Amino acid sequence: MIDQQEIEFAERIFKLLSNEKRIRLLYLLENQTLNVSEISDQLGLPQPSVSHQLALLRQYQLVQARRDGKQIYYSLDDPHIIEVLNDMFAHVQHTIHHRDHWNHQI
Repeated sequence: MIDQQEIEFAERIFKLLSNEKRIRLLYLLENQTLNVSEISDQLGLPQPSVSHQLALLRQYQLVQARRDGKQIYYSLDDPHIIEVLNDMFAHVQHTIHHRDHWNHQI
């Protein structure tokens, strides 16, 4: 059984993932390592906003930072989060298109 502390922590992560900017940022970092300026350019967001979102994602170990000279590069800390997002979007697709969630073959 899942204990209360784990449920509360999961709730905080789901709240964190309920933001479009953070979802787009996680997908952007799925297969690459980028600095704040590169992320800002690719997402079309101001650098302070990107830095804020990255700080929140780092707090829950979803992204990690690596310093290289004066630059800090960000990548996924837990690639598993992409699987979580993909599962959620699969559910969204089923719901939007009114499809059965289970493949009932008899």
